[in-house]
Amino acid sequence: MTRVSTLGNYNSALLNLFAAQNRQFDAQQRLATEKVANDLQGFGRSSESLTALKGAQARIQGFIDTGDTLLARLETQDLALSRGSSAIDRLRSALGNSIANEAGGTINLELEAAFQDFRGALNMEHQGQFVFSGGNSVETPVEFTTLDQLVAAPDVASAFNNGSLKTRSRISETTAFDSSFLADEIGTEALEIMREIRAFSDTNADGPFATKLTEAQKTFLTGKLSELATAGGNFLTHVAQNGALFQQVESINANNAAQLSQLDALVGQRTDADLAQAAVDIKLSEVAIQASAQVINQLRNVSLLNFLT
Repeated sequence: MTRVSTLGNYNSALLNLFAAQNRQFDAQQRLATEKVANDLQGFGRSSESLTALKGAQARIQGFIDTGDTLLARLETQDLALSRGSSAIDRLRSALGNSIANEAGGTINLELEAAFQDFRGALNMEHQGQFVFSGGNSVETPVEFTTLDQLVAAPDVASAFNNGSLKTRSRISETTAFDSSFLADEIGTEALEIMREIRAFSDTNADGPFATKLTEAQKTFLTGKLSELATAGGNFLTHVAQNGALFQQVESINANNAAQLSQLDALVGQRTDADLAQAAVDIKLSEVAIQASAQVINQLRNVSLLNFLT
């Protein structure tokens, strides 16, 4: 004979009510957050693989962030290198015109303008740091502010304050490379030529450059014009190297973004909730709650005390 008690019926009905309310709360959470659970404990056995996927996501996102930062720096470097290359080209053009016209009255002005443009390129900044500083972010890479200072110095090397440490960036598990140039590495050749031309004008017996160029001056300038062509070509090599680095970083960043998208899909398969099922579960739990509430209400009228009285 099975014993039925009022207390047992109430407890059973209350347990059913609490269970229905928990199911409703869980479904509402899934619908609101669009996730299966709010913590790893809620994912059960899949939590370990989910942790590994999340770690991979964080690593690749870090590579993408590094790549984006590097692309911005390379754009600034391209601007600086293009400016330096243009300064050399303009000086070549000015010297060529002076030689062709046998007129040297504006050579020193063109030299100073080229020096200032070239110096500005080597001292270019990105986010408050000199791009060609080689790790020495405290001092300006090219210290001298005028061509006269450069001529008065013992050598061109005295003009540079940059360090020797190049920026090394890792943008994938297998790719890391030097992504910067040093001011003395890219600027010595052109500054040496500018210095020699100005020194010839100031101190050589065949100087200074006047309205009418002498044969000795034309011969000297023709030689320097050839040297500037070589220097310009060498400087363009740095421009091309920077452009190649930019394309490489862009390509690797695109691959990283594709990998991250795949990982997002894998994580989503494990964490994203079925919203349609969540809505159905809410409806079912509401029905269960109403049914449990009705049962509890009915139990008030079937108490054994009612029959005893």
